[in-house]
Amino acid sequence: MSRHSRRDTTPPSEEQLLERHEIFTGKILRLVVDRVGFPDGSIASRELVFHPGAAAILPTLPDGRILLVSQYRHPALASLWEIPAGKLKPGEDTLACAKRELLEETGYAAAKWEEVMSFYSSPGFTDERITLFRACVLNKVSEPRLGEIESLRVIGLDETRRLVADGTICDAKTILAILTLQLPGR
Repeated sequence: MSRHSRRDTTPPSEEQLLERHEIFTGKILRLVVDRVGFPDGSIASRELVFHPGAAAILPTLPDGRILLVSQYRHPALASLWEIPAGKLKPGEDTLACAKRELLEETGYAAAKWEEVMSFYSSPGFTDERITLFRACVLNKVSEPRLGEIESLRVIGLDETRRLVADGTICDAKTILAILTLQLPGR
């Protein structure tokens, strides 16, 4: 199945771009408002955030425990427990980004990498696509990057399930990564 294919047989809505207004361009994202037309003649507007994409890493130890980092997230006004992740640099491959982010955020390097899946973070308003990798055979090679990373935690799968259930882990990419551990063959 291609990355944009649909599972049902409903034809996609054909929205025709009529006009685009650039609202803001920053270091991480670009905000536009599109005016779109439909086959029936109606018109609507779409507020879109363009993002360069990201890589996320599920760092897994031989005993099945995973590494999580705590980072303060201003939009949430809270520190959140998350898997390591970061945005792609211009022209950067997703695996190279994943390796860089794992090392920066945890101080670990991995000898074994597996691409698990790629997904849109919130396709109702952004084109951000995150590629999730599983990193195994971890070796501590340095200290984590100081600043954004508040702490590092090694946590078992049973505890992660409890922390998701009680709302302690509330980051979507992290919840999705934890769920992938329950898939057959994982």
